[in-house]
Amino acid sequence: MLKELFLETRPQYLLLSVILAFLGTCMAWYYQGALHLGYALLAGFGLVLTHISVNTLNDYFDFKSGIDLKTKVTPFSGGSGILKAGLLKPGQVLAMGIITLLLATPIGIYFILVQGWLLLPLLIVAALCVVLYTPVILKRVWPEWSAGLGLGLLPVLGTYFAQTGAYSLPAFFGAVPSFILVHNLLLLNEFPDAEADSSSGRKTLPITMGKTKTAKFYTAMTILMYLWIAGCVIAGVSPSWTLLALLTMPFAVLAIHGSFYPEDEAGIIDAMKNNVFVVLVTQFLLGVGYLLAAVR
Repeated sequence: MLKELFLETRPQYLLLSVILAFLGTCMAWYYQGALHLGYALLAGFGLVLTHISVNTLNDYFDFKSGIDLKTKVTPFSGGSGILKAGLLKPGQVLAMGIITLLLATPIGIYFILVQGWLLLPLLIVAALCVVLYTPVILKRVWPEWSAGLGLGLLPVLGTYFAQTGAYSLPAFFGAVPSFILVHNLLLLNEFPDAEADSSSGRKTLPITMGKTKTAKFYTAMTILMYLWIAGCVIAGVSPSWTLLALLTMPFAVLAIHGSFYPEDEAGIIDAMKNNVFVVLVTQFLLGVGYLLAAVR
């Protein structure tokens, strides 16, 4: 059962939380000269626990609603497939989602006590994104913002706060690409599930806008993300080393191209693969850029 529980976490996506913690920590070192390795590791562990909670709760609600029976599992969409295969019971997956969220809670409380109460509103919003995403947010127009906020911008700002005990405008600007990237991660992964999601009353952008318009929106958001990174450097907000993140542009072009052919199963899976690469490596290179600027 341990293997099934591990696979239920969707470990291929948990690297995102590690990279988010890395990015927020490197930003804190660059902007404030703050670096506490123990805080970085603890914040990263808390993010991974929260991410596991998101994944497992999403799987549980998808299974209970019947969506799992209508979707085809791909390496990047359709859930883990664990419940549909009968490898775990729904109650076990629900318990896993609740327990991991509860385990993350003391970590958040610790940082509130150590670094300040201003972290509390951020944690509350992040927790609401976790708990309400599948049962509530997905049934409202443009639910992708929740992933961009709860698993993108807020984790970066949260790990920054864990190091510095404060927020800053440069840190917010530096976290915006994470919002766009994680937003786009979910957005493209929704393409294969659009028909199944629609039958269950969900209102993802591929459903409400149609896949062609959504592909255009995905393209615009991707271009905006790269322009934002370059613009922050030009404006002197971010160090020039963060331009390393632009190295992922060729893979973004491949993902964009594939998004316009969603009915080509092999093509859309390849596009999602390139998109995952862009999401992870772009943020990692941003972190490396802040790190190199901090140590110079």
